[in-house]
Amino acid sequence: MNSVGRASALLASGTLVSRLLGFAKAWLLVQAIGVISFAANAYGTATIVPNSLYAIIAQGILNAILVPQIVRASVNADGGRAYINKLVTLGMVVFAAVAVVATLLAPFLITLFGVPEQQRELATAFAYWSLPQIFFLGLYTLLGEVLNARKSFGPFTWAPVVNNIVAIATLAAFILAFGANATGHEHTDWSFGMIALLAGGATLGIAVQALILFVFWRRVGLRFRFDFGWRGVNLGTAGKAAGWTLAMLIATQVAGLVETNVANSAGKNFAGTFVMQNAWLIFMLPHGIIAVSIVTAFYTRMAEHAHRGSVADFRQDFSSAARSIMFLIVFSSAALIVTAFPIARVFTSDYQAMGLVLVAYLVGLVPFSLVFMAQRAFYSLGDTRTPFLFTLAQVAVIIVGVLVCFSVPPTTRAAAVALVVSVASLIQAVLAFALLRQRTGGVDGGRILGSLWRFVVAGIAAMAAGAGFLVLLGGLGRGAFPVSGPIAAIVATAIVGVVMLVVYVGFLAILRSPDLEVGLAPILNRAGGRARTPR
Repeated sequence: MNSVGRASALLASGTLVSRLLGFAKAWLLVQAIGVISFAANAYGTATIVPNSLYAIIAQGILNAILVPQIVRASVNADGGRAYINKLVTLGMVVFAAVAVVATLLAPFLITLFGVPEQQRELATAFAYWSLPQIFFLGLYTLLGEVLNARKSFGPFTWAPVVNNIVAIATLAAFILAFGANATGHEHTDWSFGMIALLAGGATLGIAVQALILFVFWRRVGLRFRFDFGWRGVNLGTAGKAAGWTLAMLIATQVAGLVETNVANSAGKNFAGTFVMQNAWLIFMLPHGIIAVSIVTAFYTRMAEHAHRGSVADFRQDFSSAARSIMFLIVFSSAALIVTAFPIARVFTSDYQAMGLVLVAYLVGLVPFSLVFMAQRAFYSLGDTRTPFLFTLAQVAVIIVGVLVCFSVPPTTRAAAVALVVSVASLIQAVLAFALLRQRTGGVDGGRILGSLWRFVVAGIAAMAAGAGFLVLLGGLGRGAFPVSGPIAAIVATAIVGVVMLVVYVGFLAILRSPDLEVGLAPILNRAGGRARTPR
């Protein structure tokens, strides 16, 4: 368990640095083009398109298949090297082909994603520079998962730091060269240089993020060479597993397509795709730092347990990971909901529109992270069919609910879409845990639920205390201290966050939560105290 703890800490630290730099990048982007402006939704949609296509062809397939397959291939005489070279070669060919075709189809794809006609030409221009990201996103995931499977977790987590540094540099150059929306430059007339620097700079960052991972292959005993002999290394087995994952991702992206169309329908003067992207970035901060780091560290272990048929060890690791995630994610959700409007004010003066969307997303943060945990548990069991089934239920709820949002006024339409996504995540989480329990004969459910109700009670108490302090600081009305400017918003968020953390930990102590001692173990050990070993 100590190795898992160290791996989780390494992943969390890399993710934290990356997310903080990602915040800086997002803040600069909002300053450059605004959050509700002519260019905002055009650029936002142009960046959604490559990520959506990448998710369909690569992300889930690799995450679902690569680690279990490499664990199995590692028993081969060459330690799995032939399999890795064949898979990476095949992946690079597929990613390149899809990126080229998608770039040629940029005008059609922008229309498909519902960009209003008056913004379509600009969005298409952005897309020509953004769509090559498909190749580099796929390569990054492929190379990174190989390193993770070799238990070299750091490079995959820290590579996005380089991406963000490159993106920050290009955004700073854009602002210096062409001015910022935040200082009155509305950028209604976009030149080739402006488009190339903004969208091309983002693509350059992702390219560097992917290519730098080759540097770390030698450290795990690998040397890449192209191998087009794709037969004989169980790729057929991988293809069968990929079928269900591909179907799941297509269903998910169909739901995303509907969300984007409904969000874009609000028009350029209301919160839309770009506001939702920035709210999602904040939403993903605790998920990425906490849930992804913990699950990534446990994932390979669970795949090994599954390969050996050790159900008891698998169940123990799943329970430990789920409770560790909930301990931190419940507090994160509570704190971010209370401080959503001040956090939005850090980005933009249109904080009310963005804050409302953020709150709607945060309602579903806990189930979203638990679904991620359950999906990876099924993947480690070599089961990609069951995640497809419970994701299909989520997609059905999203499509129906989001289409209803067409009837919601444009002022709150984006928030309504976000709320539908949160409700769908809750339904998906319940179904996923029920199916996993059926598959494994139990998921230590009594212990998980016993932890969850304590976290929820402590979270509600912390929210009440945090909201009270926010009122004492002046409230959320225009001109009030917590939303009077970016610096004041940061100060108010920090004060309220500290108050909420004290209340949360205090209530868990009152409720005698066994997970509190486990969660505080690293701090107590460094202070010379004695803490229970996680299990």
